[in-house]
Amino acid sequence: MSLDYLIKGATIVDGTGEASYVGNIGVRDGKIASISRNGDAPEAAETYDATGMVVAPGFIDNHTHYDAQLFWDPMMTPSNVHGVTTVLGGNCGFTLAPIKSEDADYIRRMMQKVEGMPLEALESGVPWGWETFGDYLDAVEQSGLSLNAGFLVGHCAIRRYVMGADATDREATDEEVKKIVALLHESIEAGGLGFSTTLSNTHSDGEGKPVASRKAGKDELLALCAAVGEHEGTFLEGIVPGCLDKFSDDEIELLAQMSATAKRSLNWNLLTIDSKEPDRIPRQLEASARARELGGRVIALTMPVLVPMNMSLRNFCGLWLIPGWGEVLNCPVPERIEKLKDPQVRAHMIERANSKEAGVFRRLGNFGRYVIGDTFSKDNEGLKGRNVKEVAAERGQEPFDALVDICINDELKTILWPMPTDSDQETWELRGSAWAEADIMLGGSDAGAHLDRMAGAPFPTRFLGDMIRGRKLMSLEQAVQMLTGAQADVFGLKNRGYLREGYQADVVVFDPETIASEDASLVADLPGNAPRLTAGSIGIKRVLVNGVETIRDGAATGAKPGTLLRSGRDTETVATS
Repeated sequence: MSLDYLIKGATIVDGTGEASYVGNIGVRDGKIASISRNGDAPEAAETYDATGMVVAPGFIDNHTHYDAQLFWDPMMTPSNVHGVTTVLGGNCGFTLAPIKSEDADYIRRMMQKVEGMPLEALESGVPWGWETFGDYLDAVEQSGLSLNAGFLVGHCAIRRYVMGADATDREATDEEVKKIVALLHESIEAGGLGFSTTLSNTHSDGEGKPVASRKAGKDELLALCAAVGEHEGTFLEGIVPGCLDKFSDDEIELLAQMSATAKRSLNWNLLTIDSKEPDRIPRQLEASARARELGGRVIALTMPVLVPMNMSLRNFCGLWLIPGWGEVLNCPVPERIEKLKDPQVRAHMIERANSKEAGVFRRLGNFGRYVIGDTFSKDNEGLKGRNVKEVAAERGQEPFDALVDICINDELKTILWPMPTDSDQETWELRGSAWAEADIMLGGSDAGAHLDRMAGAPFPTRFLGDMIRGRKLMSLEQAVQMLTGAQADVFGLKNRGYLREGYQADVVVFDPETIASEDASLVADLPGNAPRLTAGSIGIKRVLVNGVETIRDGAATGAKPGTLLRSGRDTETVATS
């Protein structure tokens, strides 16, 4: 029987980490029908000569927020052009379902605040109308997907559904906990992949109040985790304040107990690796060690690249999360400008940015390293692309004073690019050793969120280019495994993550000599012409999702062969001990 599609003469990297070899990959009926080494290739309706190219399993992005974007952008750009074939959403406790009609505006404004999704895009680009989580999944499935996508059930949504406005004010009663747990059961039975939650003090709703999950007591959290453990093919994702720096003893115990109670893995976001904080990794891995003692598994996600991001003093971004800065930046713009002119306010902001409490956000406190992006006033002409430290020296100012004055000239619209402080050789060597840890895995792109502030989605191509031609911290085979087989193994994705006969034909073909990401750029292509950062890929030749070509020479074909991943049907339980 002839094949539907043949990839001929490629270097096969199968996702196991084993040595590559030259051969052919045959596809039939959406699955890998044959894998052969060298020799004659079988006949196929379409053949792609991939001599000199690498063929690998499609990449898996485990931490995305495409929950809304997929409705106006079923291609899920730019993940699709960077070789990603499967995304997992519903992270951080935030989902668009279950939802009562009277709560729709609240949910939209919460997503605008916590995940940086433009309100106009949420209002005009999403076909609201569902109520249950199952209804939402059906709407996703009916919309058509270019990639495979699965979704956790968000704690904030199920809590709001049961408790209404009280969800952001208090702990649940015993009766309310039972209803929240029952709703989680219902949502997972409909296909939810598990449960996500946040206790992070950086997560506030559109009204500035703590999001609903932050008011949950430990008994509620553990009851929900126990419910997850009753369903096949599920997992947990959770965030606590210590994720931003170092866990407290109580946080270590809580994360470990959550995983052990569910008998499912729990992943958290995001382990920031920095040679200037050498005790962070050992401390954060204490949660994993404790989980193993209790029969669970806690996994840290970490990004293998430095994610480009832009900031401003006008629109919500990471600067708002520096302790004490929100008191200034949450003011109306005219009042904010007056406060920022005050030398005492500036001194306080600098002190807080460099305080111990700032945790990982201390990295944002080196203001001389910022590069000025787009400017909007005559006073700032010629400053784009310049380093703040240099401008400050010319003006006889401290860097923060120069930065704030520039922003005030633009009514705070100035785009700021913070240059990384953690790109030294020692830090990269520390990253390389961390990636080898059993309880650390790649992830945390936040693709689909913080759309005009950061661009994490292109990380697979940037990472592979760095490992092949740049820092070479690991072999090509190991790098591909971390993006594919290792992901499928942790999340129990059936018949995905590897190049094996009978597996779904999620496949990427790339040029190892050129694979990379383009630089991120700001484009206004969201509903309502809202802006976002995006980047094309370099060296991605072909991407197949379930055997159908979705990317050809870096551009989308328009095909939508993706599968909505439902728990139990498309996933299986992964033992934690």
